[in-house]
Amino acid sequence: MSIPNNLSSILKTIPPGVKLIAVSKTKPESDILQAYQAGQKIFGENKAQELAAKCQSLPKDIEWHMIGHMQSNKVKYIAPFVHMIHSIDSLNLLKEVNKQGIKNNRIINVLLQFHIAEEESKFGFSEEEAKELLSSREFSELKNINVCGIMGMATFTENTNQIQKEFSHLNSIFKKLKSEYFTNHPNFKEISMGMSGDYLIAIKEASTMVRLGSSIFGGR
Repeated sequence: MSIPNNLSSILKTIPPGVKLIAVSKTKPESDILQAYQAGQKIFGENKAQELAAKCQSLPKDIEWHMIGHMQSNKVKYIAPFVHMIHSIDSLNLLKEVNKQGIKNNRIINVLLQFHIAEEESKFGFSEEEAKELLSSREFSELKNINVCGIMGMATFTENTNQIQKEFSHLNSIFKKLKSEYFTNHPNFKEISMGMSGDYLIAIKEASTMVRLGSSIFGGR
């Protein structure tokens, strides 16, 4: 298995305008460097401390994305440098990101995570909860966050119709939020959906960011 070859094959299947996030969680730095040397500059991790450690020792022009479920008390580890947090699923978490943004004198890019799968184990807002959040005074007071779009994970299933339906649902949520809350926000443009097993379906349903790990680095 060659990481550069895997990357090269995958990139041929991803249209311009869709970002590839190489999911490097649990992978050694040597693997990340192989992908980096092959031209990949965007990596995703799911644990804050692991992300912070890798950021310290790997090239400084890597764009780091936090894609895993996030606890408020871990935001401080990644707030100084993280490019984007994909997994915002509560107002409390958003407030903590804003607080750490103020401390680090930066505006932190975030995505709102939606629960679109038929699995209890997935995190995320419902459409109603997100609308309540976005209409709230508390949200309007958060000046050190930049909501760039939304994220979701489909059900882990072989049923491609179901996956397609869930991604289509996420796309429709994006369109509603864009027209109701973010009309004048050109930054609100990202739909982060699609992983190694379903990213081609996600791209057809308007994904702008796909998060691929095993198809680049091999299984865990």
